[in-house]
Amino acid sequence: MPGAGVVSGRAVMAAPSGSARSPGSRATANRRSRWLWLMLGIAVLAGGVGALLLLYRLEPIELPPPRGRPSAPQIAAGDYAGADACRDCHAVQYDAWRRSTHGRAGGPPNRETVIARFDGSPIRFRDAVVTPFVTPRGEYAFRVVQEGGREVVFTVAGVIGRGHMVGGGTQGFVTRWIDGTYRFLPFDFSRHQGVWFCNTVGRADSGWVPITPQLSIAACSDWPPRRVLGTEARFSNCQECHGSGIDLELDPASRRYSTEIRSFTIDCESCHGPARRHVELARAGTAGTNADIGVRSLGILDKDRSLEVCFSCHAVKDVLREGYRTGAPLKEHYSLGLALVGDNPLFPDGRVKTFAYQEGHRFSDCYLNGSMTCTDCHEPHGQGYRDIWGNSLPSRFDDGQCLDCHASKSDRVAEHTKHAPGSPGSRCVSCHMPYLQQPQLGNRIRYARSDHTISIPRPSLDARLGIEGACVQCHREWSREAVALAIDTLWGELKPLPAGVAALLDSGADWERLLDVLDPGSRHSGALAMALGELLQRLAPDTDELDGRLLERLRSMARVGDLDVRALALAALHLAAGERRSVRRLLREALEDAGDEEWLLRDRWKVALAFVADSYRERGEARQAAAVYRKALEIAPGDPAVLHNLGLALANAGDLEGAVANYRLSLQADPRQPLVLVNLGIALQGMGDAAGAIEAYRRALEINSEEPLAHFNLGNMYLRQGQIPEAITQYRRALAVDPGLPLAHFNLARAYVAAGDLRAALDAVRRGLEFAPEDSDGRQMELLLRQELGLR
Repeated sequence: MPGAGVVSGRAVMAAPSGSARSPGSRATANRRSRWLWLMLGIAVLAGGVGALLLLYRLEPIELPPPRGRPSAPQIAAGDYAGADACRDCHAVQYDAWRRSTHGRAGGPPNRETVIARFDGSPIRFRDAVVTPFVTPRGEYAFRVVQEGGREVVFTVAGVIGRGHMVGGGTQGFVTRWIDGTYRFLPFDFSRHQGVWFCNTVGRADSGWVPITPQLSIAACSDWPPRRVLGTEARFSNCQECHGSGIDLELDPASRRYSTEIRSFTIDCESCHGPARRHVELARAGTAGTNADIGVRSLGILDKDRSLEVCFSCHAVKDVLREGYRTGAPLKEHYSLGLALVGDNPLFPDGRVKTFAYQEGHRFSDCYLNGSMTCTDCHEPHGQGYRDIWGNSLPSRFDDGQCLDCHASKSDRVAEHTKHAPGSPGSRCVSCHMPYLQQPQLGNRIRYARSDHTISIPRPSLDARLGIEGACVQCHREWSREAVALAIDTLWGELKPLPAGVAALLDSGADWERLLDVLDPGSRHSGALAMALGELLQRLAPDTDELDGRLLERLRSMARVGDLDVRALALAALHLAAGERRSVRRLLREALEDAGDEEWLLRDRWKVALAFVADSYRERGEARQAAAVYRKALEIAPGDPAVLHNLGLALANAGDLEGAVANYRLSLQADPRQPLVLVNLGIALQGMGDAAGAIEAYRRALEINSEEPLAHFNLGNMYLRQGQIPEAITQYRRALAVDPGLPLAHFNLARAYVAAGDLRAALDAVRRGLEFAPEDSDGRQMELLLRQELGLR
């Protein structure tokens, strides 16, 4: 029979001595000249100064404590008025918005918003049948029946997308989950192909694939539903995108998550920020009486601040602080540059390597050496197209988007394009903004987007990077070599790539080429962040062998204006040479000179170091990880997340006492962390403190009554203690929230065996094997249970 061994689940998300002064020599009894005594006094004095200097040099150089965030008004949910409040005064803009892709981005499920078929036609997996249907009360829902007759119904709470996009439009659906989150269902619809599909990235890793009778439902990465709306480190999430006013937080009153969604459209305040005060001023008749109109004017923003409005959704970005609300400075909560470190979604030229949005704009020459913003081409209310003078253009493919700046090209179109005027190959966007399929998604479901790098066609580089560029898309009958030859013949030598991009493309394992990128005069912050991110991953903590040229380049980059670049350079210096006194002085000066940006710099610096530490921990190099987490704590003293992860690293190294100490410090900084309490319980359990472990799990459930890992580990404790009914209850509670926990299924099976219910045990094992089909213990349990039940 299967044994009752229990497997625990970890909640991983997550001074030089001075010199003693020698006593001075006493004067001899011999009489000496006054001159000699004077000279002796000078010598003694000089020796004392030398000792003082030595002591000064050996004094530890402490980094200054954080000054904290400057006092500023914080945006609250009640500061927003909603789109309908704008209609009376801004009717033209409101009507344009209502008809736009933003105004029709999603909504509650109904006949207008839903484009997928909810007519009762089944969607067939290999091991499940999913039926989209409309209930008699008008609710849209999916009925899922799996092998063995297990049935569950998911009610659609919101519709995401309506298939608008020319390069491949899709529609997704979210449901309200037991824990108060809104989660994406794994059944998406392609408008252009008319098929249901699911995302397998992270599970079967085949990209987006049509749902067929050959596909297991467990191959879908969102089965069971786990990706949420709103920013929360506990979950895979889509941040605040796919709607307006999305606020996700753990509610202390209900001990569950609270999700507030103003609208599933992208409304006025998603760009303009909170407008309640503006509405109040307008209704009082005082909105135009002074410069303060109660809402920010987007038309006067500089280039980068204008881009931030759009990049709040249209960019891959790293979270610095949760709680972002539109209208707040994006840089206070997110980083674009840090997203280019590690699992970088972009190639060095800004085109998409895995999956990204329109942040390639920052790699375009029109941005780097010009003033281009999104709204130079995109009319912000109706999402139509326009030139830089605001004149409407009839099509997204109209050359007016480019010729308003590049006017000389309009006089010699054929000479420039080498294609007949008016032909598809003659359009600016056909060559410079081609629609490219997102590589991570595969090629079975169309999802092609322009990366907005506004690149020059380079077929040879495309072939090297595996990109199907503009020329190949049109001239499919030609080989890549023939296309490259045509480019050389027709256009001759092309405009060189930016020096930093070229160096990144050529760097490989070559340090010298990476250093060539680090030019403090460069405006290419994307290339600089990529190069520094690569260096950060190659450097070892406190290495004695640090190339002098590298050290000097990092010093120069630590003084640049871009916050992301500066933080990455400082993190690299701190990592590799943070104990050198000259470097430590530089780190201290960087913090002292940062002014009101100090807290923004610290946030990025901390995240960069924590990324390196996480990488060490994931590779099993726990002691290296702990050393780097401690460096991060120098920059962010008492940071609860870093303390938590330091605890995890120490636990991995076998230092459970150190782990417990850091978990407790993390909880002192922020007591409302269920996962830290779970990991505290696991560590206490490992130290033989069963009562302390149970208390920690129960404290976690007092904060979040639906935390599955707390229920799971509490079930493990009950199972070990022979409290079988209690163990079964806890495992069921865990699986109600997260049915995709294979260990919970397997341990539930062990509990059922102990209770004598072998058929329930077999069903639990099979559920676990859906998500861990190669698990040897699970397979062995299934075999033994089948034998015991007399099944083949």
